Amino acid sequence: MSFYQTLLKETETERTELLCLPLIAQGAKGQISKETYVGFLTQAYHHVKHTTPLLMACGARLPGHYEWLRTAIGEYIEEEMGHQEWVLNDIAECGGDKEAVRASATEKTSACVATEVMVSYAYDMINRVNPIGFFGMVLVLEGTSTAVATQAGETLMQSLNLPKKAFSYLLSHGSLDISHVSFYESLVNQITDKRDQTMLIHSAKVFYKLYGDIFRTIEAEYMHH
Repeated sequence: MSFYQTLLKETETERTELLCLPLIAQGAKGQISKETYVGFLTQAYHHVKHTTPLLMACGARLPGHYEWLRTAIGEYIEEEMGHQEWVLNDIAECGGDKEAVRASATEKTSACVATEVMVSYAYDMINRVNPIGFFGMVLVLEGTSTAVATQAGETLMQSLNLPKKAFSYLLSHGSLDISHVSFYESLVNQITDKRDQTMLIHSAKVFYKLYGDIFRTIEAEYMHH
């Protein structure tokens, strides 16, 4: 069994738990309101804007024997740069106030505690614990989006009667991340250090929980009225 397969197997419970959350399950069926979708995009903005800085920080902290991984991170950075602007444009296409979200002026437009904690955990993992642990976040975000993003985007477009332009983040991530997942798989399989492997499995489990908490928060705010 390759290390990538081991990683998937060890985190299967957490992944299933995440994909069964009402917001994700109903989003995939197109059964959420426009307000809920904008709530999702708002939280997405508040973590997506950290993707590039986190990748840069991770690359900077890797030891010399991970030079090959630093090079790969360079490729990731080029792909991910500016994606937070896609999220903001989607919010605007839905009739939301994208500049309020950028400035995070009110509670409705700012990062919720769950988003803040996930981002903080990512920075802390890189800076204090082990930069390899950051790839746990990559697994969770890329894996989840390939599983549900395209489907949810296409279904919601019809159920919410919104233009395709309102789904650039979801639709691009669904298809884009399929190539990312195979790229990710090839990288992870080159990580042979047992301690780094253990840390990656651990952090993936934690990121599944933290990312799930963001969805639980949105659900509590928008879906229980």
